[in-house]
Amino acid sequence: MPLAISGLYISLTALLIITLAYRVIKLRRVHKIGIGSAGNETLSLARRVHENLLENAAMAMLLFVVAESNGTSAAVLHSFGTLWLVSRLMHAIGLTQGKGGYHFGRFWGVLMTWAVIVGLVVVNLAAFASSL
Repeated sequence: MPLAISGLYISLTALLIITLAYRVIKLRRVHKIGIGSAGNETLSLARRVHENLLENAAMAMLLFVVAESNGTSAAVLHSFGTLWLVSRLMHAIGLTQGKGGYHFGRFWGVLMTWAVIVGLVVVNLAAFASSL
């Protein structure tokens, strides 16, 4: 079974991961910091933005693949995928602009990320229940 929709959102997520990793690498080169952050707040924040995406992406994308494999409609998958990308962009921008403090984008980015993960859990549990 092709997983074209999952492939789309996994690929776009991978591009976002690479973009955020590039930002960390660029800061490391500018500030000549090889490991850790050496107390550099800008680098620490960039690392945290990247790490947060990595912490959430694996589970969300796995749930996405399972949902598509279970036959979830394209409309539902694209809704979750779009919400996922918007939430992760909002979080990255909000955490950066808020410098680790409260920011609209950070707050809503996290809530929407959790909504996507919980929503995909519900979709997958419903698919399991209907298979009984």
